[in-house]
Order: sequence, then structure tokens, then C-alpha cells
Amino acid sequence: MQKPESAPRSSPLDHHYSGEHPLRTLAYLFRPDRRRLLLAVAVFSFKHIPVWLLPLITANIIDVVVDHKPVAELWYNAGALVFVLVLNFPLAMLYARLMSTSIRRMGRELRSALCRRMQYLSIGYHARVSAGVLQTKVVRDVEAVEQMTQQSADLGLGAIMTLLGGMVVIGFRTPVVLPVFVVVVPLAALLVRRLRSRIRTNNEAFRLEIERLSSRVGEMTTLIPITRAHGLERTALHRVDNTLERVLTAGFRLDVLNGRFGSLSWILLNTMAVGCLTGSAIVAYNGWLGISAGDVVMISSFFTALTTSLMTLMNLTPIIAKGLESVRSVGEVLQAPDLESNEGKMSVARTEGRIDFQRMGFTYPEAGEPSVRDFDLTVRPGETVALVGASGAGKSTILNLLIGFIRPTEGRILLDGSDMAALDLRTYRRFLSVVPQESILFEGSIRENVTYGLEGGADDTALRRALEAANATEFIDRLPDGIDTVVGQRGARLSGGQKQRLAIARALIRDPRILVLDEATSALDNKSEGLIQDALSRLVEGRTVFVVAHRLSTIQNADRIVVMDQGRIIEAGNHHELLARGGAYATTLQPRRIG
Repeated sequence: MQKPESAPRSSPLDHHYSGEHPLRTLAYLFRPDRRRLLLAVAVFSFKHIPVWLLPLITANIIDVVVDHKPVAELWYNAGALVFVLVLNFPLAMLYARLMSTSIRRMGRELRSALCRRMQYLSIGYHARVSAGVLQTKVVRDVEAVEQMTQQSADLGLGAIMTLLGGMVVIGFRTPVVLPVFVVVVPLAALLVRRLRSRIRTNNEAFRLEIERLSSRVGEMTTLIPITRAHGLERTALHRVDNTLERVLTAGFRLDVLNGRFGSLSWILLNTMAVGCLTGSAIVAYNGWLGISAGDVVMISSFFTALTTSLMTLMNLTPIIAKGLESVRSVGEVLQAPDLESNEGKMSVARTEGRIDFQRMGFTYPEAGEPSVRDFDLTVRPGETVALVGASGAGKSTILNLLIGFIRPTEGRILLDGSDMAALDLRTYRRFLSVVPQESILFEGSIRENVTYGLEGGADDTALRRALEAANATEFIDRLPDGIDTVVGQRGARLSGGQKQRLAIARALIRDPRILVLDEATSALDNKSEGLIQDALSRLVEGRTVFVVAHRLSTIQNADRIVVMDQGRIIEAGNHHELLARGGAYATTLQPRRIG
């Protein structure tokens, strides 16, 4: 009946991300591409030669003119520069291909690792962490990591190559001024950085105002039906206008400060460049230190280039910090210990559908009282059991325990006599289907939604039979594309009753042995409820069924009705037996709803 289940394919980070420094994580991610990355750096080095070679060749050409050297030297220098300029294009294309391949592959692997991890994290984890947060980690955080590596490669490598090339050329051509560059260039960059630091506060204030505006616009669009129904358009617009005014003020203040920074930085750098040009010109004019006219131009050019390179490296700091923080954010999911443990456990090859709850109890983390206690119940194969009780009685907890979303903290649950704690729940769920209160559909066709997850799909005959049994062909045949009609995001193009009938068809086509109906007819009109009740009567036939419902019409035909209160069973029996006893079940039938 049972055999060990083989483990799923591992993600590259499943067993390697253990909280180490984000740079080590990135190094591991790029490990398969290390040769490609080394080649990319080498290609970039050659591609970048014109940036630091241009001032040197310019100096050579000026010296040829001033000193009346042979014209051949002029053509030699010009030809060398043209050659490296033309060579830049194929090298740039090769570099882009090498670097982009590595970065995009890393992003794919990181997203794959996140998605795979989320599939195996427990339902309790997903209850604590919102879907929006996880979506942000998969999309925005990985994008930030890609952006960090891309910009660090392009801008960072360019700045480093310019610094190294410039210093080498200066050290080779005019070594006497090298100490001046080592001191003055970093000083200029630090002064500009100091000016820029004053903008940080205003940038943060503007960002916060934009976030408030985003929140207010989202709130406004959500409330449009209520706003329109009560004639509150002016009030809604007034709330947004106030926020827009604050965005205007913060944005204007930031723009003025940016303009002031830009002007002061430009004046500072160019004043220092003029000082460098003048100083080197005076030295050359007086014939000191062996500096030529060409050297004056080269020194002036390199001063600007090296200062800009240092500024580029400093400006990369926040981008790198953001990217590394995103790696840490991704690590929160990759390290999350709250996994559903199935590895090495016995798989379920078949089941009769017998379920035994033996003195079972469950207490949620940080909860003072247990949600379920002393729960003893034996459900025979093919029996339909309805769970009823007031809100908070523990009905949903029982269903979550049955599905395996949570594990009992006391007692145990047996499947055909085997403790479910020793079973691979993934294989058990192949024999289980759930019809929830709100059917969950994805943006695809009716065919894709109903056959979702079926190995090898389903033929049209089986699909048609399931749809007919679910009373779904009644509306599908009226659709322009029939079963190939796209239902829209979360089934937005269908009514609640139509979505529920597709959920029932999805359950029917899987032919489950155990079926869970969680408020499957809640909030439906009488016509839709009648169609769904008719479909459910065919769905439950010959299966072990657990029903949670408030409507009497949904549960009165159950083989057994279990009445719960504060996590305990207070009475059980069929509809007529419980009415005859005059207990809790009978006293709750006044509005003909249970709970």
C-alpha cells in the first residue's frame, strides 16, 4: 500500500543559504558562471582602453605639434586611437552578452529557489506572511539584486579601470605628479560627497510622501463604489488633493536642493580642475619637473576623469547596499525553518478513506487556549460527516488538520489505520479534493482550470462528463469559446455560482477518495445553490466527505452531524436523531441556519 517517496529536485540555494554574508551568497549564485565572468572582465578591460588612452594620445599629439616632431608620430597615435575605438563595438557586444547571460541566469535561479521554497513552507508560515510580501521578494528584491550586479559591473568596472589606467599612465608619463593625484582627487570626490549627503533627508521625505500618495490613491480606488453610492466624490478628491499638495511641496524642495547641489558641485570640481590646469601649466612654462605642454592637457583631463570615477564608485554605495539588503530579504524565505516535513516518510499508494481522530487536540502558537481538544471521531469509508457549531468552535481547524496544513499538538489522526504523522502528505493529497467557500481560479481557460495539476491532462470526454455532473455545461455552452473561454484573473468573468461549479468539476475529474466541502454553498442565491446542491449530491457519492456549512439544506442529508463547541464534540448523530434529542443542534435551527 505504501512506499517511500523520492525527494523533489533541489534548488541551488536550498542547502547552501544559511545566513552567511550576502556577498558569499552572491558568490555561490555566480559560481557556475565564474569563467564567463572572468572573460567578461577581461573583455571589458580591453573595451575600456579608449577612456584612459585618449588623454595620453592627446598629450602625444600636442607634443608632436609643439616640438615639431616627425608627422609620422601623429599618424601613429591617431591610428592607434581609431583602432581601439573601432574595436570597442564588438567587445561591447561580447561583454554585454557574457554579463547579461550570467546576471539573468542568477536572477532566474534565485526566483526559482524562492518559488520552490514557498511551495514547501507550511500553511502556518503563509498565514503569517502576506502574499504581497512574498511577491515583492520574488519580483522586486531579485530585481534589486540584478540591478546591483549590473550597475556594479558596468559603472563600477568602468570607474575602477579608469582609476587604474589613469594612475598607471600618470605614473609612467609624469611620475612626479602622482602623489598630488593620490591626495587631491580623493579629496575632491569627498568634498562633493559631503555636499550630496545633505540631500538624503529630503530624498527620504519625498519618498515617504510618494508612498502616502500611493496608499491614498489605492484607498480611493477601493472605495469608489461606496464614494459614488453616497455622493462623496468631493470628499475623496479633497483627501487626495491634500496629499498631492504635500508631494508638490516635498518635490519642489528636493528639486531646489538638487539644483543647488548640482551647481555647487560643478563649480567646485571645475575650480579644482582649473587649479590643476593652471598649476601644471606654470610648472611646464617654467620648465620644472620635465612636464611638457601635452602633459598639462593630459593631467587636466585625468583629474576630471579620475574624480568622476571616484564619485561613481561612491554613488554605487546605496545601490550596492540596497542590493545586499535584498539578498538578506530573500534569505528570510530561504532560511525559514517552518517547512512541511515529508522527506523520508511513507507515500500513500491507495486509500480506502477511513479516518480516525484519536483524542486529538491542537493549540495555535502563542494561543492561550487550544482550538481543538479531546476530539475522538471515527469516519467510515464513504461516510459523509458534517461539522457544525458557532464561529470559533474549531470546525476550520479540524479541516486544516485533516488536509495536513497543520499537525495535531495532542493525539493523532489515522488514515486507514496508519498514523498520518508518518506519511508523506503530498502523496496523501492526491486522493483528496477540497471545494472551498470561494473557488480559486487562475487566469486561464475553463479547461486549464478544471484539469489543473492532472498528470497527462484529461481527454475531452472525461472533462465534459465532469462539467456535466457539476451542472457547469449549463453556462459553458453559452460562452463564445466554450471550455476554452478565458475566465479572467481569479475568475473575474464568472459569477460566484459558476466558479463553484467549476470547483466541483475540478474535484470530480480527480475522482478523490476523501472530499472536503468548506462552506461550498455559502453566499449563493437560491438558484445557484440548487444547481450546486444537485452537483454536490453526485460528487459525494461513494466518497468519504467532510462538510462545514451553515445552511441547513447543505448538512441535513449527512450520514452524521457532529456538533462542536469550544473545540469539543458535544453531540453527534443524523439530522432526525439530533432533532429528537432537543439539544444544541435543535436549538440552533430557528433561522434554519447552523452556527
